Amino acid sequence: MTPFLSVLTSVVAWVAAMSAVASAVVIGPARLRAAWGGLRERIWDVRQAAAVLGVVLIASAVGRLWLLDISRLFGLQATAIIYGLEGGFVAWVQATFVTPELTAYFSRVYVYGYAFLLLFPVVAYLALPRTTALRRLLVAYALNYGIGLVVYTLVFAHGPRNVMPEMVTPLLFANHPDVMSLTSEVNVNSNVFPSLHTSLSVTVGTFAVLTREEYPRWTPVGVWLALSVVIATMYLGIHWLTDVVAGFALAFGSVFLAHRFVDSRSDAAEPSDDADEAPPGSEARPDD
Repeated sequence: MTPFLSVLTSVVAWVAAMSAVASAVVIGPARLRAAWGGLRERIWDVRQAAAVLGVVLIASAVGRLWLLDISRLFGLQATAIIYGLEGGFVAWVQATFVTPELTAYFSRVYVYGYAFLLLFPVVAYLALPRTTALRRLLVAYALNYGIGLVVYTLVFAHGPRNVMPEMVTPLLFANHPDVMSLTSEVNVNSNVFPSLHTSLSVTVGTFAVLTREEYPRWTPVGVWLALSVVIATMYLGIHWLTDVVAGFALAFGSVFLAHRFVDSRSDAAEPSDDADEAPPGSEARPDD
């Protein structure tokens, strides 16, 4: 098995296991059983938001390399600007706080925790009788990726591990070199401003707070994991503090826009006895 497939298999297995445990604890068997009956209608309801996210992800995957060339040639060369703003902050973080235990924790959070953090809310919100939260989450994901791709094209910058190799250690790759085979497939070392790990994690953490009435057990877990990913981006020497601040701004902006774009009134209703007599999503739906 190639290193890439080995790491990918490990991530899939761990995320599947964590999602299964979280589904039992956070969603609960009763809600999972109840959700099964109206699953087709809810999937139909989120088709447009899912399609938008799919298009953005495909555009990002297809255009990433040639947009990188455009950024390198014509984008704002921001590495020196960022370094001038914060200097050796990331180097200070590593010099002050690095321990083997924290390195192991933040490395796992950055890879496995991050993937779980993005996937589980999709499962959890799909189990709700209304699809508003899921549609807004998917749109927020799309906004994060889409706006992030635009900014990556406009701003060219390298991370602290590339700028200060004698002061900042790439702890993730130094301790888990096999992970590079996976990260190199989805990112390049000049895609640092803003930090999408930060923006997407904070997006999930924000939704966890906004949906705390539906899933009170998820809120502290989601917020803790989100903040852990944020810290990991700097602790591991991958992102500047400036990237993280921009990631927070992108997250909050994406959540705000998602709530503006997605109307809760066009929401899935509870499954009814005559649901099979009409096409999915065709029945009248009351407001929330």
